[in-house]
Amino acid sequence: MKSETVLVLGASDNPERYSYKAAVSLQKNGHKPILLGNKQGKVLDMNILTELPVPYPHIDTITLYLNSERQKAYYDLIFSLNPKRIIMNPGTENEELTEMAEQKFIQVEHACTLVMLSIGNF
Repeated sequence: MKSETVLVLGASDNPERYSYKAAVSLQKNGHKPILLGNKQGKVLDMNILTELPVPYPHIDTITLYLNSERQKAYYDLIFSLNPKRIIMNPGTENEELTEMAEQKFIQVEHACTLVMLSIGNF
């Protein structure tokens, strides 16, 4: 399995939230999660950032935990990171972002990061 650097967009320090569970599972599966949320916090030993350091780190995959309306504020950041793929978890589907990403040859998956990791299909 190839280790990826994964931006968890919409990260939360609430253990009940799927973004928290995904960050833990990504780390446990040997990936390098970078957590970006609207407030600082911690998931295990990982800090939740409110902005990414410049120059931006290399990002393989962005996994979304924001609804389509809240994603709009991150469009510029998403495309400046030039990820290989974007995972739209349930509830984050966004036709506008999907079309924009596909025009830039970024793969978009409508899937659940937690399920993908659990079945070895990440």
